[in-house]
Amino acid sequence: MTLLEQLPPAAQTYLDGRRLDEVECVVADLAGIARGKAMPASKFARQSHFYLPDSIFLQTITGDWADVEGRAFTEPDMVCVPDLSTATAAPWTADWTIQVIHDIQQHDGSPVPYAPRNVLRAVIAQYHALGLEPIVAPEMEFYLVAPNTDPGKPIEPPMGRSGRPAVSRQAYSLSAIDEYGPVIDDIYDFAEAQGFEIDGILQEGGAGQIELNLAHGDPVRLADEIFFFKRMIREAALRHDCYATFMAKPIEAEPGSAMHIHHSVVDRETGANIFSDAQGNETERFHHYIGGLQKHMPAATALMAPYVNSYRRYVPDLAAPINLAWGRDNRTTGLRVPVSGPEARRIENRLAGMDCNPYLAIAASLTCGLLGMQQQTAPTAEYVGDAYESGADDIPRTFGAALGLFAEAEDLHKVLGEDFCKVYSTVKGLEYQEFLQVISPWERQHLLTNV
Repeated sequence: MTLLEQLPPAAQTYLDGRRLDEVECVVADLAGIARGKAMPASKFARQSHFYLPDSIFLQTITGDWADVEGRAFTEPDMVCVPDLSTATAAPWTADWTIQVIHDIQQHDGSPVPYAPRNVLRAVIAQYHALGLEPIVAPEMEFYLVAPNTDPGKPIEPPMGRSGRPAVSRQAYSLSAIDEYGPVIDDIYDFAEAQGFEIDGILQEGGAGQIELNLAHGDPVRLADEIFFFKRMIREAALRHDCYATFMAKPIEAEPGSAMHIHHSVVDRETGANIFSDAQGNETERFHHYIGGLQKHMPAATALMAPYVNSYRRYVPDLAAPINLAWGRDNRTTGLRVPVSGPEARRIENRLAGMDCNPYLAIAASLTCGLLGMQQQTAPTAEYVGDAYESGADDIPRTFGAALGLFAEAEDLHKVLGEDFCKVYSTVKGLEYQEFLQVISPWERQHLLTNV
């Protein structure tokens, strides 16, 4: 069987009548950045795997390298094996290129435990062991912004087709979406070439802020799609003289960008939603899932809000959750139960920021719910009314506090894997220490001559 015949239908359609030039062999590092190698298609077709050093998972977002206690920094090679089911077009390139996500293995064939895709798979395996299948539906929020090459300059909204900059407080406005219609058109075209289904695109509350929804499905497949989408959206924006940013809080006084995660769980044998009983009522496991999210999410926040900037999103009255209350169709709660029929009963986790690694944020959220079911954790009473007024302080409000909670979270470590948690804590701890060495403009402005 030829390489082309092994590709998914969308990739075959993209390449129909054309010669494949290049294959990008990619993996997601801890930050969700695409790492790997590009090679001629002829070479890719002749090999079964390639190698990358394990140090790609020890690299901070600034490019530094972390030393993990108990292991020497020798950069041994890992085995990268293509998962051809993920092969998809890279339609923004000048030649005919496809991208392929690779599985990361040890030399004995076992999965590398701190590779994010493997972490998510390991969590799903624990659902499977109970006869359960987790289903997720992510929502992606991001900003289109004016080009910014000076880190000292504030980020500004993009210029629209009218010649005026994008403005805020235009949520759900079709006219606002039309202002940067050419970027949206390219996103649709690229998604079609890649075989991805977009459930909807809408204008969010920030200036140039967009929400893109994906249809529900398998967590690994959807994490793969978000990984691909973030790269694709950046490329679409660059074609039209703007940047796409997935920072949690890129612009002062504007809403932050979230990656809401809708959760349901079905019985693998019957396909029935375990959150509803035969009469369509909420089950105990539905409430235990909520209880698990409430109990374990504070320690899991470090995975869903992985940078110091992430915590700037958690402020009142800007559409971000600052609590772990739950409520039915209540967007002021961190955990929302949307309106649905019994077969689609689900829980929306509104805590994760769009700056997260999708594999790790989904894995963390699934872990919290799984622990809730296993430990039969009772939730708090449903919150009715404006949860912002509760004054609850359920989640860590700084990255340092979040890392401290994560380091002590033994229940999370058992599900996510001890090796992964040690590597993650070390890398993110180094990033946080690097941040603390930076003196901000606010400090210079208000402290230099006043204290």
